[in-house]
Amino acid sequence: MPGPLTLATRERSLGCLLAGAAGDALGAPVEFQSSAQIRARHGAGGIRDFERAYGLPNAITDDTQMTLFTAEGLLDALAIDASASDDVLVDGIRASYLRWLRTQSERFPGANGSFVGALGLLKCEELWSQRAPGPTCLGALRHGGRGTPADPINDRKGCGGVMRVAPIGLLSARLGGPQRVFRVAAEAAALTHGHPSGYLSAGAFAAIVGLVLEGRSLGEGVTEALILLADWPQHRETSQALERARALARNGPATAEKVASLGGGWVGEEALAIALYCGLTAEGLEDGVCLAVNHGGDSDSTGAIAGNILGALHGWSSIPERWRERVELADLIRTAAEKLAAAERASPSG
Repeated sequence: MPGPLTLATRERSLGCLLAGAAGDALGAPVEFQSSAQIRARHGAGGIRDFERAYGLPNAITDDTQMTLFTAEGLLDALAIDASASDDVLVDGIRASYLRWLRTQSERFPGANGSFVGALGLLKCEELWSQRAPGPTCLGALRHGGRGTPADPINDRKGCGGVMRVAPIGLLSARLGGPQRVFRVAAEAAALTHGHPSGYLSAGAFAAIVGLVLEGRSLGEGVTEALILLADWPQHRETSQALERARALARNGPATAEKVASLGGGWVGEEALAIALYCGLTAEGLEDGVCLAVNHGGDSDSTGAIAGNILGALHGWSSIPERWRERVELADLIRTAAEKLAAAERASPSG
């Protein structure tokens, strides 16, 4: 029978997805700006509140879109088979990504003509919008999105593989723990990103989310992720990026210059390293997400990943109200988090 839906699980799941969306929306207006440009416009503290992007005052980007489609793919797979194998889970995610691809290339057909998955995402007209989708994701999915770590679809390691897999970590107990979470997330990222650093950073990220969801500290999560990484071929680039972030976090106060030393976040291992550095050094969720956004690089993705981590760590109530209530599609994101939290507490036989 399903176990009780604990407040801790629900709070952390809501925090993970809502803070991730908030970080995404916060970074969207400054994604392609240098740190100097950001500070010239917003002052020394950088951007700290939503501004207009894509014609909206609170817009999410493809990062949150694809995170929602990851969640729906997982929920659909578990609805069909409560004891779904890795292959079934990844196939469910792939089918969901192909539905996301429709939203990037077709017009909204109307709610009555849309596929009804666990979240009804294709019925949401706001999701039928291009928000700077990654060319690697688009290209790979147009060719079926059938990449695997053993048979890669390309040699790309952009952060489009890592920024979307937090929902897998939110099912850590349901999936049997961090080792399986890592494997499923790596395989889900490899559907579109064939370079080891593109899919191993995704595996490490999802495993860390799962460990934090279970109440482990972020430092413990990084240590465990490094142990898991060591079992995979060609892990050194990703492992070294995590080790750099951890060492830098131990070296005095957090600064934008230290964030910049980890890279721009355009590739998977850099985006994860930046998010982890911000999470390890932040005094609270708001400061950590803002630090992850205010650098010259892929600000929406690093903000989203940092938000996912810090939201899972501190819970829903730690998100500033001005973010959690105003971010685009907040109600849909809450629904996704609630359904994942319920699935996490349900036993496969239940």
